[in-house]
Formats: sequence, C-alpha cells, structure tokens
Amino acid sequence: MKHEERLKIMAGVLLGVATWGGAHAGTEAAAAPTLRWNADQLGNHRYLVQVTQPADAVHVVIPWRRRDAHPEQVNVIVTGPDGQTVANVRRGTIDRASGELVFQASKAGTYAVYYQPYVSAGRPNYPTVTYAEVRDTADPAWAHKLGTDASAWRRLPSAKLLNYEAVDDFDAYTPMERTATPAELQALLKAHAGQRLWIFPETRANPIRMFDALPETWAKRGPGGSLRDSALPGEYLSFQFGAWAPVGDVEHLQVTFSDLRDPQGDILPASAFTCFNLGGIDYAGKPFTTRVNVAAGRVQPLWMGLDVPATAKPGVYRGEVTMTAAGVAGQRLPVEITVGNGQAVAHGDDDPFKLTRLRWLNSTLAQNDELVKPFTAITVRGDTLGILGRDIALAANGLPEQISSRFDQRMTGFADHATAVLAAPIAFTVEDAAGTHPLSATGHPAVQQDGPARVHWQVAGNAGPLQAEVKASLEADGTLTYAIALTATQTTALKDVRLTMPLARDVARYQLGLGREGDAAPADFQWKWNVENNQDGAWLGTINAGLEFHLRDEHYLRPLNTNFYHQQPLRMPISWDNRGQGGVRLHREDKDYRVEAYGGPRQMEAGETLHYDIVLRVTPFKTIEPAKHFANRYFHGYRDVDAVKADGASVVNIHHATPINPWINYPFLEVDAMRAYVDAAHQRGMRVKIYDTVRELSDRAPELPMLESLGHEVISSGKGGGFPWLQEHLDGDYIAAWHVPQNRDAAVINAGQSRWHNYYIEGLDWLARNVGIDGLYLDDVAYDRTTMKRVRKVLQAHRPNPLIDLHSANQYNERDGHISSTLLYMELFPYLDRLWFGEYFDYEKTSPAYWLTEMSGIPYGLMGEMLQSDGNPWRGMLFGMTRRAREGGAKDNDLHALWKLWDSFGIEQSDMVGWWVHDTPVQTGRDDVLVTSYVRKGDATLIALASWAPQPTRVKLTIDWKALGLRQAKATLVAPALEGFQPAATFKPDEAIPVEPGKGWLIMVK
Repeated sequence: MKHEERLKIMAGVLLGVATWGGAHAGTEAAAAPTLRWNADQLGNHRYLVQVTQPADAVHVVIPWRRRDAHPEQVNVIVTGPDGQTVANVRRGTIDRASGELVFQASKAGTYAVYYQPYVSAGRPNYPTVTYAEVRDTADPAWAHKLGTDASAWRRLPSAKLLNYEAVDDFDAYTPMERTATPAELQALLKAHAGQRLWIFPETRANPIRMFDALPETWAKRGPGGSLRDSALPGEYLSFQFGAWAPVGDVEHLQVTFSDLRDPQGDILPASAFTCFNLGGIDYAGKPFTTRVNVAAGRVQPLWMGLDVPATAKPGVYRGEVTMTAAGVAGQRLPVEITVGNGQAVAHGDDDPFKLTRLRWLNSTLAQNDELVKPFTAITVRGDTLGILGRDIALAANGLPEQISSRFDQRMTGFADHATAVLAAPIAFTVEDAAGTHPLSATGHPAVQQDGPARVHWQVAGNAGPLQAEVKASLEADGTLTYAIALTATQTTALKDVRLTMPLARDVARYQLGLGREGDAAPADFQWKWNVENNQDGAWLGTINAGLEFHLRDEHYLRPLNTNFYHQQPLRMPISWDNRGQGGVRLHREDKDYRVEAYGGPRQMEAGETLHYDIVLRVTPFKTIEPAKHFANRYFHGYRDVDAVKADGASVVNIHHATPINPWINYPFLEVDAMRAYVDAAHQRGMRVKIYDTVRELSDRAPELPMLESLGHEVISSGKGGGFPWLQEHLDGDYIAAWHVPQNRDAAVINAGQSRWHNYYIEGLDWLARNVGIDGLYLDDVAYDRTTMKRVRKVLQAHRPNPLIDLHSANQYNERDGHISSTLLYMELFPYLDRLWFGEYFDYEKTSPAYWLTEMSGIPYGLMGEMLQSDGNPWRGMLFGMTRRAREGGAKDNDLHALWKLWDSFGIEQSDMVGWWVHDTPVQTGRDDVLVTSYVRKGDATLIALASWAPQPTRVKLTIDWKALGLRQAKATLVAPALEGFQPAATFKPDEAIPVEPGKGWLIMVK
C-alpha cells in the first residue's frame, strides 16, 4: 500500500510521542538529571556538561567520536539549565574525534550540547532529512570580546563533561559506533606495521556497525585475540570477526574452522560452523559461494554461526578459526565456547536479539515439489500433461502443440468440453538468407517426474544453421518455463528469431500488458523493449481460458517495484531485445489471434550462444469459490475482537504500525500481545491475519547490522538518506523506504531475490506455530512465485485453510514502470485467496473489461475487493466485490447493511452467474448495463445490476425463469432499502427499471 492510505487504515494507539525522555548511553561521568527534548528540533544526540558558576564564557571539548563524515558542516545547539537555547556560542576545532566549544553560561547548572540537529522535509512517510548547517548566532560584541585565540580559550573556565545521552535507547550510538581518534589509529598502525589484514573477534552482543572507521574499542585493544562466548546445548550461537585492511586491498578472504574440544575429549565439530558472508543456500534452494574482498580502509564483518548440538555436554570447548586471503599469511584465532547446563528451547529462537535466527538465512523449508491445495498431481499421458482443469500437449520440439482448458464460464466448476487455447502449435523459428527454419527435434520429449507438482523435459535439435537445446518444466499451477539455447557452429547472419503463439480467436478476447491496461485485445498492436518500462510480457484470454507469457534470458533479475522500479529496473534480455531491434506484434488474423515475439537481425559468432527464456502460465489457475468469499468478511485494522465480531466481520487483518504489529515486516517483537489477540479471536470463531512481506525491512530488526555485512545481497543499493536513524546508524548505501512518524519506524528496501526470503519463510513457520496466525495480508510484495509457493506450504502445514490476500496500489504509472498490477503479480495468484486492488484504481471511468481483467481476479481463479474512494458498490456486486470494513475508513453502516442482506438472502448458498456467461439467466440486452445473478434455484435470486451508460437509462430484464426455478406469474422483484446503495422499490417482471449513470440495483426475485 502506498503513501497516506497506509496511515488511514492504521488503528490502535500508535507507539511514541512527540517528545521523548533521554536515554543514557555514555560512561564519561556520573549521569546528571535527565532533561527532555524534542528530537525534531534538536536531533537525537547530546552531551551534558556541568557549569559550577555563571561565566561570560566557558570552554569545553566534547569527545563525541562521531561516525558522520563531516561534523564540521553540522550545526551545534547549546541549551541552558532552563532548556532555552544559548545564542552566544563559538566553535573551535570540529572534527570526527571531538568538538571544541565556547559558550556563555549566564547561570550555573547542567547545559546540553546537541550535535546532530536535523531538518525534515518532504512527505512524512518518505521524509527528506538533512542535517542543520552551521549557524553563527553569537552577538558580535560578545564574539569580538571572546576573540579567536585558541590558546586563550583554553584558559577560560571549563565546563565539566558529564555524559552522552540519546533521545531514546534505540537511537543511542553503541560503543561499536564510537570512532577511534587519528592519534589512536597512528599508534595502532605503528604497533602493527606491515600487517595487511587485521582481524577483530566480536560476540553477537556488539554488532559491527561501521564499515569506514574503526571503533574506539578496537583501537584500544588491537587486532587478534580470542573469541569467547557461551551457549546452551541446542542453541545456535552467532558471532563475528571484523576484517580490516589498513593500507591496501585484501582479496579473496577465506575462513576455516577446527573442531572444538573440551578436556574430556568431547567435540563441537567443525561441520557445525557456518560463515554467512562466504555463501549459503539461495532463495531458490541452490548452494552458492561469495567472493569476499576487503577494500583498503574498509571494515568487512564476517558473521558466523555454531549450531551447538543438543547432545553437547557442559564444558569449555576450545579450537580455532583460521583466516586467509590472497597474498596474506593466514591468521589463527582461538575460539573458546562454554556450553552450559540446561537445554536451549527451539535453538533460542524465542529471543530475536540473540540472533540465533541467522541460520534461517540458509533454510530450505518448504523447498520441494509437493502439492498445495487445490492443485492436483500432474498426469503424464504420452505427450499430454494434465493439471487442474487444463491440459498441455507437447510437440516433438518440446513446445506446446495444444493447450486446453476445462474451466466453465461461471468459473465455479468444469465444463463437459474443453476450450482450445491455441489455433495452431506454438512455433519457434530462425530466419536467415536461406529461409525460415523451425525449431525441430526427432522423437518425443522424455518427461521426467520431479514430484507430484513438477515435471521437466529436455530436447536437443536444431533451428536451421543453429544448434538448439530446450530445457522445460511444468508445475501443477500451470506455469511452463522454457530455456531455449541457440548456439552457432560458425559465423551466422540471422534475419530474425521468432516465437509465434497463434491463439484461438474466441480465446483472445481480452489483453493486458506490454504497456496496455486490461481491455479488449487490439486488432493490431506493436511494442518495443524499453528499460523505462517494467514490461516483458502480457496476458491474453477470455474468462475461462488464457495464456500469460514473459520473455527473458539467463540474466533475468526481478526488478524492484512500488515506487522503486527505476532504482533496479528490468534487465533487457540480450536475445529478445537485441539492442532495441526486438519487440512483440499482436494481430487478429482471419482464423486466429497471432502473438509474435521477434529479435530482429543480428550476427552470431562461432561458438556464441543466445538464451531465449520463456515463461508461460495457463489460466485460470483454479475455480473461484463465491461461498467462501462471501463467508470470509474482512475487517482491516486493529480493534477489539468483540467489536469486530459485533460488526459482522469474521477475519481481521492486522496492519503494521499497530500495537501488536508495530514494526513493518518484522512481526517478532510484540509476540505476546499478538498471541493474546489471536487467541481471543479464535475463541470467538474468528481468524487473524497479519501484515508481513519482505519488500522493505524495519530498522528495528536486530539482524539489520548483519544484513549490511552481506553487501547488497539483501539490502538494495541506493543513495541513502531518509529518516535520521537510517542516516546515523547505517553505512549510507541503501534505499530509504516507508516511514511511520507516529512510532518512528523507518525501513530500507530489500533486494528482490535474496536469502532474506529463506528467513521470511522460517519466520512465518515460527509465527504459525507459536502465535497461531491464520494467514497473511500481502502489500505489493517483492518476491516471486518460488517464495510464494513456500509461503502457502508453510501456512497450509499449520492451518487447513490459511487465508492470503494481496493488496496492490495501481502500478500503471511512470514511477512503477507502467506495469499492470495484475500482470506484475499473476505468478503469485495460484497461491492467493483474495485480491484488494487498490489505491489509484479507477472504478468510475474504466470499462467492464478492465474491471474483469485488472481488478476482479475472476479470469485467474480469484475474487477481490475494492479500495480507492470505497469503490463503486453497484459495479462491484457484478464481480462479488465490496469495499472492506476498515479502521480509519468511511463509516461501515452501508457495508453492514449489505452483509445483512446477503445473510437474509443466503448468498453463500447461491450460484454466482456472472454477466460474462453466455447463457446468464438475467440479461438487459445492452453492453453498458450488465447483470450478475446469484441464484438459489427454486427459491430466490439476487440480481446485481450496474450501469456504464453515460446517461440515465431504463432497462427491461430478460429473465430465464426456468433457469431460476421460478414462475413468472408468481414472481416479485423487490429492491430492499440499503443505506448508501438504494432506496426501497418494487418492480414488475416486465417493467422498465430506471438506472442512473455509474449506479445500479440489488433486486430480490422471489
């Protein structure tokens, strides 16, 4: 969700106030009485100094040991014992080590020196924060009298340094953020002259936070030494070694571990150690290694972990870690781990600050080819592959020869006869001077079963002068992936490489993607690659049969989305793009609808290989379930569960920035309160879902310093900035994301695909087991279907029917790369239960085709809800869509009235027959006034009627009384009074019904 809308739906008492009490974090002297201050005026950091008697000028040197690069450019504010700003202040030598000040002290007492005041501008949720420039506020006469002689200043009365304070504990600089002075560094360099690589052991209690400076503690103790820590049996113990290259780059850092042994000969094996920075298991379950270099003058933390066996006996275990690098002598550092009595509960994961959860980064939980509901095992019958409601017949070259769908038009079941998606086989051809050459192979694809939810096949062949290899797979949800490699055996001039998909004319009714929003498929359309747009494919189809496609190569990386597309845009595929010569043509032919992707002319050198990757998804993915949709009534916000239940909702979505889920995408710090809320809801027969995605991460996550150490594996590269905490505690290379001013929650953007997805999956598993959440509210997520499948599997393992809904703000804008939200997230749709599309969607000026394809979710097997300006309730009911009850939104009386009508009618027992069904039992005979019927055959029917006509109109209903199981002679058409929807009215079956533009009726037929 974007911008101010997030705040509108926040509920509960948000944490934090405008003014905070100071938190002591220094050790220079005994603490003086804590003053209070407004951080937005004075900044987050100060030193307290004591003036014993009034003086026209007092001198003080503040040993702040700052990590910001240019403290001489930042203003300093001094306040007196009464809290008033002291105007007469002069600055002496200001550098990272210390700051020299002279100020007028008109009375004795405690003075405060605020040394990082900031100025905040921009929107509250995306603040632009700069640090206040130096201002000379001193009276000229006072300044002249004081003079500029530094030696004379030092003879002035001295203010006594008391201590450092931060506005709160979270903002306080840790000892690892107090920089060494130049003198300390010089002494250290002299003592260790010639040593190219310095290693500093640190426990998890002191996360390394500075990468461009050494902390004071390291300068004083020097490099080397041993790592000493303690753990319980079964605990995962994380720790760090900081590597520093003082004079030149050090490359290819490596780490090896020895066994740890106690005096009795018991062992903590070397195999139980991990170094996260040197590699691991990626988000797709594949092992990888990382080359770690240390640039001159930079600190590189190496985070490691020891999985202490649950069978480990108490004792002191000793061994060593060896660090090596290219051209650098290896260093052996002693390691001493004391294993205590007792047993760690769940590896110690119940306390996030222990950082035991770092092992989650390499998790393979739910990384398998097992099924999730409602999908069925893939069947292989010769060259035909069967999945839920669909069949794919393969040609000899491994491409689809035919695709068929057995979903019916109602989308609630399956038809007796399948709908053919293709008018002819999909073709892949190469054209050169000698002609056009189809991708060909002999024999039949040998389909291999990987599990009930996945099969794969491989085909070797040729395409004219080029050798071809096809690697492909099909998954149970309908996703086909192709990696087609073309290799030249000699220098070859090509005129074109084309993929042709001839769709059946009746199937290619609607289209979205390639820069077009959902509407009728165009008769003719041309599209070219452009990095400014997040576009690499499209969807074409009708309500019960369709095909999504994407064109990629081996370098594909999921772009960032939701405001940040241009900071990590789509990588142009070398094969398909061909330096701007490639594109896509759509054209309606006499017998089919032709989709043609082309690469244009190029020359391939001998031995050169081009990769033409294709992703196809066959829609619909599953049937819709109107009964479940209408039964699960959502309240979006944090409110007392009894009040929610009294209002008629059965599912609560807990957003972030609420008391039980305060920090964005880090729902682990208020778990007791969250568990109590979930338990209370369950006792009342209600379900609770929480906001949790991985697009951005709260600064409150204890793992954040460790994630910084991984470079940009997890945290996206950017220009920094944003809320002061990010600027003061991160290394500057990040993208500042959402900020909640009410509780000072600031976030950074995560990379689109990383090991943080593994952590996320383990976190969901932990929440399902330990808190009892019933599902997720997803908000413009950044992950792909690989992670989405795992999400579904993990939740389904603990909840028989978990609920996952996806919200998106409309992504069709320049900032987001003009991509349809539906196309952006279609790969996730098989594993969702509901859509909520969303802010900036237009419910008034868009067509029924747009509603159907872009917002309703119905052609893909989903149903949805409305958000922007509460949607259009009349049109929404044609698709089973309403707005959502939510905290901070409009009054919900109208929605509650609608829910009561559903209950009195029995909508959950009805058959939903949409206006798109060819034999829908109630029709208007018009394309701009449409009807969806909710039929309880033989009992009653609820008619939802809505208009797209530009003027007031009157329509007569054509009713198939037999299909309704009713007799016209005894039927009545009654529109009950509904607040905010319609007045009460009664109509005769043959009476013309008046309809206002953009409005409609709900009419009960009995």
